[in-house]
Amino acid sequence: MPELRPGMQHLFLRDEDLRLGIELLFYAYRDFTGEPDRMLAQIGLGRAHHRVVYFVGRYPGINVGELLAILRITKQSLSRVLGELVREGYIAQKQGPVDRRQRRLELTEKGAELERRLTENQRKRIATAYRAAGAGAVDGFRRVMQNLIDERDRAKVADIDTAKPPKPP
Repeated sequence: MPELRPGMQHLFLRDEDLRLGIELLFYAYRDFTGEPDRMLAQIGLGRAHHRVVYFVGRYPGINVGELLAILRITKQSLSRVLGELVREGYIAQKQGPVDRRQRRLELTEKGAELERRLTENQRKRIATAYRAAGAGAVDGFRRVMQNLIDERDRAKVADIDTAKPPKPP
């Protein structure tokens, strides 16, 4: 385990330590999204499409309202992105079993293949980083990430059990 810098044992949050955390997040996000961004650009899609494909794949049968709550984007923005994904054959919309006005979203075979390809590089990056950091660091990372999430969503994400099929947070 790496040695803590002097003063870190008591978690003194100096401005430079906080700025380093911000900078690390920027670099990590840039590299984490880089390969999927290049893949999406080749087929005329972008990062917003990736987020929709990811969450529809993660939560098959998710309704539009649940997806809006996760992504925190406007209906208009989601409508544009979702419309493209439906037209291109990546996502299918089905009526809700109780409320026929409700639209349930699922990946098509084409969409599932796209999601798999986009996520593969990210899964490898996460696995490599987890292995290099060790179990204690992984637990700490998860706690830090959960605490970066707005408080109103934190409990929803904390309840996700990796051993069970997920439900939308």
